[in-house]
Amino acid sequence: MLNIILLVVLPLGGIIVGFLARLIYAKNRLSSSEQKALMLERSSVVEAQNAKKEMMLAAQNRIIEDRQEFEREIRKQRSAIQRYEKRIQQKEDNLELKISEIDRRQSEQKSILGDIERREIKLSGEEERWKSELERISGLNAEDAKNLLMQSMESEAKRDSLTIINKIEREAMASAEKKARDILIATIQRIATEVTTEISITSVDLPNDEMKGRIIGREGRNIRTLETLTGVDIIIDDTPEAVVVSCFNPIRKTIAKIALERLIQDGRIHPARIEEIVQKVTAEINQMIYDEGERVLFDLGIHEMKPECISALGRLYFRMSYGQNVLAHSKEVSILAGMLASEIGVNVAVAKRGALLHDIGKGLETDSEEGHAEIGADFARRMGEDPRVVNAIVAHHNDVEISSPEGVIVQLADAISAARPGARRETLDNYIKRLENLEKIAMGYEGVEKVFAIQAGRELRIMVNHIKIDDQQAKQLAKDIARDIELQLKFPGKIRVTIIRESRIVEYAR
Repeated sequence: MLNIILLVVLPLGGIIVGFLARLIYAKNRLSSSEQKALMLERSSVVEAQNAKKEMMLAAQNRIIEDRQEFEREIRKQRSAIQRYEKRIQQKEDNLELKISEIDRRQSEQKSILGDIERREIKLSGEEERWKSELERISGLNAEDAKNLLMQSMESEAKRDSLTIINKIEREAMASAEKKARDILIATIQRIATEVTTEISITSVDLPNDEMKGRIIGREGRNIRTLETLTGVDIIIDDTPEAVVVSCFNPIRKTIAKIALERLIQDGRIHPARIEEIVQKVTAEINQMIYDEGERVLFDLGIHEMKPECISALGRLYFRMSYGQNVLAHSKEVSILAGMLASEIGVNVAVAKRGALLHDIGKGLETDSEEGHAEIGADFARRMGEDPRVVNAIVAHHNDVEISSPEGVIVQLADAISAARPGARRETLDNYIKRLENLEKIAMGYEGVEKVFAIQAGRELRIMVNHIKIDDQQAKQLAKDIARDIELQLKFPGKIRVTIIRESRIVEYAR
């Protein structure tokens, strides 16, 4: 029985002892955690207080720095304001000095004016006294003395004028031959101008008259397509086995002619085929233009020219002036300019380049109303050409003053090439008709007495009655005649209208 009790009590006692031991251990652990938490709390409070103090110190330092910076800025502004005030004060002082100086000068001028007025009064009195004394001594009054003096001055002026006239006549006789040569050269230069080519049409042969209908197409669609793409007029009339291509642009006329010949040879004539052929021919002509420009440059030994300039030069191959091919003329002028430049010792390269490009404006398509010289010069300037080359281009027709020896050489070479026998031609009937039309327009105005078309029709010189037309009316008359010429005539280049109004007084000595 005791053993049984022991077996029951001993485990139970162990459990109780273990429970008590765990209870004591837990209390100890809890007490340690509370102490740690308390310590952490205290340390956190201390750290927070320290951080708060540091932040307050930093904020105070920042405020102090900002205050110092603000004070520095205020001091700078104050010093600047003081400087400005000082300058303003100086300017005010200077202004006061100037005002006082002006007042002083004004008072001096008033004093001087008063002296001048007193002197004028004194002189006027003396003048009257001397005038009376002179009249008494000479026995002449003021009017007679004035007339006598004018007669004496008139006689002296006549003698001086006759002397000057005789001197001018002698000098003119001495330099007559030189003047004549200069006038001849100038006349040749003015005559050498561009004209609209008279050959504005060309014909295309047909294998038979039935081809005309195929060229026209259904409801005219073929011929409309061809005219639209090439910019020409195709004339189909009663001429057997031929059609006419008309256009003032020689390049477009050539493209249309070649395209039409290929269409006739191919036999397939419809809008799509027409467009294809025109594109091919246009590309070929453009390549031909560039090749012609390069060929001339190679023949003349001229290098470093931009492609746009080469193409513009090649377009001259299709231009004619009085029957003379403009590209051939430009090449000839370049050769002549090179020879002249080498003879007199100026820049041969500039002279040749300016001579080759002197008519480049004729190969440019533009809406400008300027002459080909101005258009060519502007193009050469944009292409970066030498200023001497640009001046040679714009001055070769005397539109502006020549500024270099190379420009004079280009002008002379152009005149030589144009005046060479057989170089240029114009139908005599057309030339005379053009001059007659010019004179007829001017003679239609009241007050016009004589009209002369000179310089191959480039200038219209008009003599007017000086009684019927005054200077202001003469200016308006020139504008009206120039406007009528523009409206009624087609002409190349420019036509100068010169009104001459003069008074002639004739006396006879018997």
